[in-house]
Amino acid sequence: MQLLISVAGPADARAALLGGADVIDAKDPRHGALGPVSPHRLAAIRAVVGRARPLSAALGDAADEKALTGGVAAAASLGVAFVKVGFAGITSEARARRLAVAAQRAATDGGTRVVVVAYADWRHAESLAPARLVGIAADAGAAGVLLDTASKGAPLFAIQPVASVAAWVAAAHAAGLFAALAGSLSGPDFAPARALGADLVGVRGAACVGGRTGRVSRPRVAALRASAGAAPPPPPPPASRVLVGRGILPERDVELPEIVRRYDEMLHAVRERA
Repeated sequence: MQLLISVAGPADARAALLGGADVIDAKDPRHGALGPVSPHRLAAIRAVVGRARPLSAALGDAADEKALTGGVAAAASLGVAFVKVGFAGITSEARARRLAVAAQRAATDGGTRVVVVAYADWRHAESLAPARLVGIAADAGAAGVLLDTASKGAPLFAIQPVASVAAWVAAAHAAGLFAALAGSLSGPDFAPARALGADLVGVRGAACVGGRTGRVSRPRVAALRASAGAAPPPPPPPASRVLVGRGILPERDVELPEIVRRYDEMLHAVRERA
């Protein structure tokens, strides 16, 4: 099981890298579960991460197609591997599907993949139920789905029973998607997440000194990496192992240089067509 650490800036990104995170995720925790960082800050995080790990970026909750595709294109232009898109405030399945398809189209044009975010507390978020968003993600051609919490008052497994989360993970895998879990998770939550077959767990607060709006701590990331179960990647710049979820690359474990080579070739081909 892979470990994603959400970072708010370059100092956080450096600590996450040195602690052994598999995926670095840019987001502003002051602005909710999927608060996007500014383009300038995203570029600064990208500069720190370089080719050492895949970088994802939270883009907030989709509302307007033009704004969404613009945000996806901006992130893709910086070489982001994944963009995370939520659907709080959207209860129409048809509208969510249109937005997801638009996001994936814009992402593909820039060589990036979409992760559709579902909320365990979907009624509070006024969103679609998580099971419905799995189908939407698959139809849109997304790489994976993330089950998160819109409110950070309670952890994921306090909101959704383990059996429900297990069924959701199984449905995602059956649809050819990788399945990620987040939502105020900490080390003790990793064992059930791993047992359910989650491909990745995402963490912010448990990796920080001072809570989710504090600073990422290298020792805390290292402890979380150990709890995730798989052998941690070596510190950058040596090769490491990263998430290769279903529908992204054919193998589950691929050395990072090979991923980077394929990714660079894809970006070059996209830019040649532009």
